[in-house]
Amino acid sequence: MLPVLSPEQSSAWDATALAGGVALATLMESAGRAAAAVLARRHAHRLRAGVLVAAGPGHNGGDGWVVARALHRLDVPVWVTGLPGAGAELRETMAGRARAEGVREVAPDGPWPSAGLVVDALLGTGASGAPRPPMATLLDRLLDLELPVVAIDGPTGVDLATGIVHGAARADLTITFGGVRRGHLLARDEIGELVVVDIGHPPADPAWPLLMTDGEAAEWLPRLHSRDHKGVRGRVVIVGGHTGMSGAARMAGRSAFGAGAGLVHVVAPPDTVAALMQAEPDLQTFAAPLDREPGSDLLELVERADALVVGPGLGRAPERRALVGALVRRAKAAVLDADALVAFRGAVDELRALAADRPLVLTPHPGEFRTLFPALAPVRELDPWAAAAAAADQCGATVLLKGVPTVVARSGRTLLTVAAGNPGLATGGSGDVLSGLVGTALAQGVAPELAAALGAQTLGRAADIGARRTAARTLRPMDVVAALPDLWREWDLRRAAPPLARPPVLLELARPQTV
Repeated sequence: MLPVLSPEQSSAWDATALAGGVALATLMESAGRAAAAVLARRHAHRLRAGVLVAAGPGHNGGDGWVVARALHRLDVPVWVTGLPGAGAELRETMAGRARAEGVREVAPDGPWPSAGLVVDALLGTGASGAPRPPMATLLDRLLDLELPVVAIDGPTGVDLATGIVHGAARADLTITFGGVRRGHLLARDEIGELVVVDIGHPPADPAWPLLMTDGEAAEWLPRLHSRDHKGVRGRVVIVGGHTGMSGAARMAGRSAFGAGAGLVHVVAPPDTVAALMQAEPDLQTFAAPLDREPGSDLLELVERADALVVGPGLGRAPERRALVGALVRRAKAAVLDADALVAFRGAVDELRALAADRPLVLTPHPGEFRTLFPALAPVRELDPWAAAAAAADQCGATVLLKGVPTVVARSGRTLLTVAAGNPGLATGGSGDVLSGLVGTALAQGVAPELAAALGAQTLGRAADIGARRTAARTLRPMDVVAALPDLWREWDLRRAAPPLARPPVLLELARPQTV
């Protein structure tokens, strides 16, 4: 998996390469040439019309000068513009090499030739705050050209630490090096498509957050065997579906079956059970009130299960905390979602006690996270990785912090990041589908942090398939569940025949579907 880097970690990685004998000039040459290779592959037809490279005064500008020299050697019409005055020493070295080979320059405020593509190499990973004049003026002029923009590292104006966007920053394609920057995942609309290329960094620090991909998901997904029976494919019990909210439990049950569970029980009040028996005959049901502690029959059902999911449509009556606590204490593994999380408002210590004896996964969205961990809510806005890690330390459970991106944290383990999905998931019921997916992975013996990341990647990728069939705007949770079979086939083919390597490309992350 590729690392998800803060600017400080990116700088540290360069320093590690330098200490290992890889010169910064070598990294810069590799970066610029790799970016030129991506341009030639992605925009070959536009290269014929010419490329305008905007090179800033720092190392990002040096990358831009290398891009220009590499394209010039291929007889691509290329011009470089930038701000007057000397820049960083290494940037000036690269500029000198390009000028010596005949790369042409144009003034930032003078006439520009007609071109088919713009390369934004003004500011890199370490930049923060809004661009100031005269760079802001140059950037505005570039964006006014209404040409495709390819950003090196990131679009100027996007803070790659926090994802904060200053002004009209945008790129159609972003090319970055070695790993993903946090801002790439926090500002997906402005980043455009993302391509990560290899430029020769040493192995990343294993403590840095990692990005989940289909490759890992396909490997973590438990395989089925011809001799399997329902008892070995995982028993999942789902508790929820309070009166008027039967759909939540129904979607969780559907997704558990869609993920491959062998037996799925839904525990709900009698009126919900009656509806489920008609709508979902595949589900087994257990009628029980949700406003009191569970009886012995229900506790025995939970004990026999491999995983418990509590929360989809549970309701928020005061008795819910006692109910959830009693059930989780008898479970082998558990997922708490939605109303089951809200029940523990101000009672994180109780969650910690429950997590001490079994795998426990919490799946809060931002509002639920704020309810459970109010002191961490401001942190989540700018640094979901730190917020999820701190929350996991506090409660002792695995925390799946939903959002763009989704972050999975478990104390003592590497943070996992999921960037799959699209705005079609911003609908009621998507979280219920997720809880069923995570619960099934737990029931099949997947470690809790891997089960959480696998569930989130599955949800996002199935949503992408569903959005291609319909549209992100019209996507419903049932469409996501219906897309699961195609995803399983895709991952099975991937395991059998992994995609061909295309060096120097390490990862291609498509722009989220928004139609």
